[in-house]
Amino acid sequence: MTSIAPVSQTELSQRRQKLRRQRRVRFFQASWRSLAVFGLAAGTVWAATLPAWVIRKPEQVTIKGNQFISAQTIRTLLPIAYPQSLLKIQPQAISNALKAKAPIAEATVDRQLFPPSLTVRIQERTPVAVAAGVTKTTQSTGQNQDQNQPGLLDENGIWIPLESYTSLNQSLKLPTLKVTGKLDQYRASWSQLYQAINRSSVKVLEVNLDDPTNLILKTELGSVHFGTYGPNFTNQLKALDRLRRLSTRVNPNQIAYIDLRNPESPSVQMITTKSPVKLSTP
Repeated sequence: MTSIAPVSQTELSQRRQKLRRQRRVRFFQASWRSLAVFGLAAGTVWAATLPAWVIRKPEQVTIKGNQFISAQTIRTLLPIAYPQSLLKIQPQAISNALKAKAPIAEATVDRQLFPPSLTVRIQERTPVAVAAGVTKTTQSTGQNQDQNQPGLLDENGIWIPLESYTSLNQSLKLPTLKVTGKLDQYRASWSQLYQAINRSSVKVLEVNLDDPTNLILKTELGSVHFGTYGPNFTNQLKALDRLRRLSTRVNPNQIAYIDLRNPESPSVQMITTKSPVKLSTP
């Protein structure tokens, strides 16, 4: 067995003194770090509250990304009481206020100290259709609610009160596309549906969403029945484009609607006859 050499009292005393010195050094180091952090934080607070770093007027706020709503109008919607310290301004509160007061999908706020200013970047909800008499489900009750007052739809199918745009921009030019019917039944597919309509060479004037089993479009060629909306919709629109010369084959005034449920075999329902007239497309 190995023997352990005895430690003298002098050595033990020296070790204890060394440990005490190390603890004191670590204590002072931690204290200095804490003081440095506190001083930096206090200095930042003091600097941010200096009179030079204060938003004194709306012109110190730069608005970017707006197309339909003027920068001056957006500035009036900001929840800022001038003058106000940059430190007290809450970017998230400004973002929430803008989205609640205006048709804005996203808003981000950046603070700059030199010179003291704010930059607000917004993404507006772009209206693509006028929604008149649509039915949509309210989030609070879960029940269908008729929107008798006209509104607007963006590309994602979000319903926007018309006055929220017209009150902020009286010169707004409304979209020419009109949408009626039960919006919620088509909301999930509205973005793809609108994009296909927008790309169509045949002008679409109105989209009727009343029947989930029969999408009806009012076009420059007349009323068109597409049946249930699905992946075949693009082919149906191409078949509709091939019927541009339909007026040379049948009297347009006698057409009740064009049936494109089967784009390979389109037909026309005439007003004067009960049986549809089959058509051949080029």
